[in-house]
Amino acid sequence: MAYEIPVTQARAELADLINRVVYGGERVVVTRHGKPLVALVSAADLERLDALDAPAEEPVIRSVAAVREAGGATTPREQHRFGITAEHRGPNPS
Repeated sequence: MAYEIPVTQARAELADLINRVVYGGERVVVTRHGKPLVALVSAADLERLDALDAPAEEPVIRSVAAVREAGGATTPREQHRFGITAEHRGPNPS
């Protein structure tokens, strides 16, 4: 549950509110006419919220797109750089 405070009072107590959020782990909701206007949350809470907003499939899509762009094959230079000693040649090796 968040601590609610009117915007007029929040202006006068901003430093104290910031301390409550940072050191007390509280969430503060600033209201105007009894309706929520904004919320003060810790930077850690904000990072978690941002992570929830990010699409979970995005890194996978990027990885697949990168493989398609590269053609799925490695060059001898890449094999040497990454220490690759084997190469996949498909179902019918010749």
